Amino acid sequence: MEKEKCLLVAVQLSSDRAEENDMEELEQLVEAAGGEVISSVVQNRISFDNRFYIGQGKLDEIANYVKELEIDTVVFNDELSGSQIRNIEEIVEAKVIDRTNLILDIFANRALTKEGQLQVELAQLKYSLPRLIGINKNLSRLGGGIGTRGPGEQKLEIDRRRIKEKISDIQNQLEDLGKVRETKRKKRMKDQVPIISIVGYTNAGKSTLLNALVESEYKEEAENKKVFAHDMLFATLDTELRRVRLPGGKRAVFSDTVGFIKKLPTQIVEAFKGTLEEIKYADLIIHLIDINDENLSAHKETTTK
Repeated sequence: MEKEKCLLVAVQLSSDRAEENDMEELEQLVEAAGGEVISSVVQNRISFDNRFYIGQGKLDEIANYVKELEIDTVVFNDELSGSQIRNIEEIVEAKVIDRTNLILDIFANRALTKEGQLQVELAQLKYSLPRLIGINKNLSRLGGGIGTRGPGEQKLEIDRRRIKEKISDIQNQLEDLGKVRETKRKKRMKDQVPIISIVGYTNAGKSTLLNALVESEYKEEAENKKVFAHDMLFATLDTELRRVRLPGGKRAVFSDTVGFIKKLPTQIVEAFKGTLEEIKYADLIIHLIDINDENLSAHKETTTK
């Protein structure tokens, strides 16, 4: 299957000098999603443009790149509003997605458990809801007339209601799953089994560390206990728990949590609060940092935050 050709776009504000690293990370996110980065554009600005995120002249330039390079998708390094996406798509004549949408897409592809899949779906619905409302508000502001009549506004109302109903349904399902998780957690606490949570930036090596512990514990049977580990952003998504015997002979449960990233969508944090709260009950938190990471300080700060 041919990969989508992507063009990356970002605005570097005068107060932010980290955009070069951001673009490297955005390229890795595109690759993790199965796309191919053809080129990138960074514009220096004092502030974001309300209509287009970038300046009109730079947007026209991007539209030319899209035609010349046969770009399928233009990926923006910040979260865009629904109106910004529509305005940009009208000019560049290509699919436009933002960083949040890209991360949600990766999560949707990586979630394996029922809970993980529900959490991702909840985050995606919460992302799409204000964008539908934005369209509806635009129609209302126009006050009807040519181009606003017919089923359009009514359909948006129906879509909005269905999304809200679906959000409510998923939240109820996650609440039920949360009760099951809480029961298991209480049993571990009653059995006085220590919980050790491994946290860190995405691709820092959390799953690799867990696998090393598993290999040490289970020897020949370790392969069946190992979690998926790969050198890419968000290779694993679902929280994994493994019992491991510590050097002193006592057993502990190690949990490998979802990795963090700069500009992690608020929808993700909100949707995953159920599994992320496992960290709150940990007896020990291991903040894993890749010593070879060029952006070590920034990644440490992001995870701590």
